Amino acid sequence: MELTKEQLESQIAELNSKLTGDMFADMEIKDQIHNLTMKLNGVKPMDSHFDCVGCGS
Repeated sequence: MELTKEQLESQIAELNSKLTGDMFADMEIKDQIHNLTMKLNGVKPMDSHFDCVGCGS
């Protein structure tokens, strides 16, 4: 099921509200935000059908 732009933005906003400011505690949330942002922007590493393989996330 493909998420709409509004659903992705809502999920990103919800995750942003959960950030604590502690880099180690926030790592997993930041990764989820990164993945959703890439989906929202239609971005993936060049020559890759996997999301985030190129950037190491």
